[in-house]
Amino acid sequence: DKATDPSIPEENWECIQRFCDQVNADIEGPSLAPRLLAHKIQSPQEMEALHALTVLETCVNNCGERFHNEIAKFRFLNELIKVLSPKYYGTWSSEKVKSRVTEVIFSWTVWFPQEVKIRDAYQMLKKQGIVKEDPKLPEDKILPPPSPRPESSIFDTDEENSKLLARLLKSSHSEDLQAANRLIKSMIKEEQEKSAKVSRRVNTISEVSENVKRMDELLENYKRQELSKSDQETLQTLFQRCEKLRPLLFRLASETVDDDEALAEILQANDKLSQVLGQYRQGVASQ
Repeated sequence: DKATDPSIPEENWECIQRFCDQVNADIEGPSLAPRLLAHKIQSPQEMEALHALTVLETCVNNCGERFHNEIAKFRFLNELIKVLSPKYYGTWSSEKVKSRVTEVIFSWTVWFPQEVKIRDAYQMLKKQGIVKEDPKLPEDKILPPPSPRPESSIFDTDEENSKLLARLLKSSHSEDLQAANRLIKSMIKEEQEKSAKVSRRVNTISEVSENVKRMDELLENYKRQELSKSDQETLQTLFQRCEKLRPLLFRLASETVDDDEALAEILQANDKLSQVLGQYRQGVASQ
């Protein structure tokens, strides 16, 4: 409701993203979401329908194969066709909404050529004269192909859990589907934690590198006795910050024992940091 709120003229991207996340997190998300969206796309309020179409396109791009399978069924395609057909809602749907629906279906024929039902539905619209000609889609309007799952995804690397998940999803027992839902959530949480660690490492190493570079420059000026009072204060502040970064690097190193390349990067950053701190203590602090 928030993502398609007709009282808001602009897209609420935070809510749209949260909706996509919910579709991905819930085991029944990919089958329930298209039904909810179809109802909103058929809304007599133009803005609500347009927002719902934006949510639909975002889901197609973010919610994976199970969602694609649902929107490629005649059950869902017929709900979109009703918006265009004069027998149903076509007489009172706005031209803007009808144009967007046509664009969406046509773009799917481009990006999902293997889905015969989408192509058949679009050809039927053309035969009936509901669609007179293919819409001209500007580059930024064509739906990009779904992003491939990253190679480092936990769904690929954790073979044992992936096999268990596949078995649970094939089951018709509700308790197995609930277990699959819990497993998906725990796997996603684990991947998010892993991603957060990588982000922390990259940001810390980047900060160390920038601070070391700046300290080197200021220390060089200090040796030449060309350091202003404000630069001296900056140098002292950088020294204090770099001292606080050292324990952060040690913590990162202890978290990264299973990644040789990342560990080497952290140790290299630590060496540079130790060197510049030593130069400061020897050249500035000692005086």
